[in-house]
Amino acid sequence: MSRVGKKPVPVPSGVTASVDGQTVKMKGAKGELSFLVPEEVSVVLENGAVSVNPRDDSKAARSKWGMSRAQVANLAEGVSKGFEKRLEINGVGYKAAVAGKVLKLSLGYSHDIDYEIPAGVTITTPKPTEVIVVGIDKQKVGQAAAEIRDFRGPEPYKGKGVKYAGEFIFRKEGKKK
Repeated sequence: MSRVGKKPVPVPSGVTASVDGQTVKMKGAKGELSFLVPEEVSVVLENGAVSVNPRDDSKAARSKWGMSRAQVANLAEGVSKGFEKRLEINGVGYKAAVAGKVLKLSLGYSHDIDYEIPAGVTITTPKPTEVIVVGIDKQKVGQAAAEIRDFRGPEPYKGKGVKYAGEFIFRKEGKKK
């Protein structure tokens, strides 16, 4: 039994939800999102909440049950509040700046990195060492933040690189004489 899947997803105030067959659509103040629920799972809108249940007791249905409920919950949160990922840049001369639809990163390489900002995602740099990725689709926000972090991940000796805000970097001791 899925502990996540059992709970119905409440539709927040200011959000309109509709279920059309296997498609769940939600529209709110931030925008509109939809999710196509797998065939092994049934989805119903009742009493201001979206309920997700498996069609049978097969392993495939049970494995997609909790995932589908989590996706529907992310739709509700995304169109009402949105999602945000914060990145921190550590290192001498490491910095970021937004120029139009491009994020320019100086991360210690011989060249600057130009990251094309994907559609549906907004990137801001309040400080040269801080990058904020904001959007209504949790997957797109997380993917964009992960791609930026991959350009120069944090290293364990000095902690230089791009890391998530609040992320713990396991530090190693350097060489000894």
